[in-house]
Amino acid sequence: MLAAFLYFDLSFAVWYLLGPLQVQIAEALHLDTQQRALMVAVPILCGAVLRLFLGMLADRIGAKRAGLLAQGVVILALLTAWWAGVHSFAQVLLLGLLLGVAGASFSVALPLASRWYPPEHQGTALGIAGAGNSGTVLAALFAPALAAAFGYEAVFGLACLPLLLVLIVFSVCAKDAPAPVARKRLSDYGRVLVGNRDSWWFMFFYAITFGGFSGFASALPGYFHDQFGFGPKAAGWATAACVLAGSAMRPLGGVIADRIGGTRTLLAVYLSVAALVAAAGFGVGGAVMTVALFVVTLLCLGAGNGAVFQLVPQRFGPEIGLMTGLIGMAGGIGGFLLAAGLGVLKQHTGSYAIGLWAFAGCALLAWGLLSGVSQQWRNQWAALSAARV
Repeated sequence: MLAAFLYFDLSFAVWYLLGPLQVQIAEALHLDTQQRALMVAVPILCGAVLRLFLGMLADRIGAKRAGLLAQGVVILALLTAWWAGVHSFAQVLLLGLLLGVAGASFSVALPLASRWYPPEHQGTALGIAGAGNSGTVLAALFAPALAAAFGYEAVFGLACLPLLLVLIVFSVCAKDAPAPVARKRLSDYGRVLVGNRDSWWFMFFYAITFGGFSGFASALPGYFHDQFGFGPKAAGWATAACVLAGSAMRPLGGVIADRIGGTRTLLAVYLSVAALVAAAGFGVGGAVMTVALFVVTLLCLGAGNGAVFQLVPQRFGPEIGLMTGLIGMAGGIGGFLLAAGLGVLKQHTGSYAIGLWAFAGCALLAWGLLSGVSQQWRNQWAALSAARV
């Protein structure tokens, strides 16, 4: 569990690294709002897609070996960016693509932890391992300040130091569960999607919770800078407060879901998020109130992330590896669409409000759809699992 958490935590920190650095990089490379948004969204998308392939690799060579290999690729990419520099929009997009490997760590860390625990403790176990998304807090707190002191390219080299330390810890402490693991193929992913409506429900629901968390975590530094004139460090600190709330709440969301049921937890999350983000779109209360709204928003989304993965093992126990990859991919795609979409709409309308209201509408839609299937799930799964639905 410790190895999975640390690996996920530091991987998330570098996966998200371009987010808190976006203001400084955009100024140095003369990027407009749309380009800046694409820059921070590309790692999210690449991480989402690569999760499927890293998951398949983990089945073949073991989650531990796959994690070591992925971490090595990320360290090499960061060292190259530090040594050679990043001097153009194309180069920063290429770096973002390679940092997507860090985002794919989801497909290593969560199954590595999950396979050691029974169904009634899955929400808590996956919540603790998944709390590694707190790495975004480290990046938001330290990256802008380090960039101001040493330049943003130096941050890429400095990030390798904790990565190397965690690589050593992971190589010593991580252990694959003794249970046999079936090897996944691309056709297996297609099999669980064709004719299985629940697969699509889960992917959509996670696209809102994790997509909202990762998308806002990447977009908020630029949003606070554009909307309220925050400097890079102030924008990073405000974003850190938001992502800290969401990261801390993920394991608690799993615990709450274990006690009252994942569907009940998610229904409260979606309704709360819709109201909070809609209020932020109206600019209620100025800068301080808006930061507070996003702190509570990401807190709710973090709880939702834990709740989704409390439900996944109940519905897809034998196929949790397949569904972890697919649901994680959907979450990443949701984050990409949110981060990129906010930038595009800001570029063409001059305001973030429309993008925020659109996301609030998606959260409200998720609440309505989950309301329609939740009772059916409770009736179907109650006899099959000791965990609450």
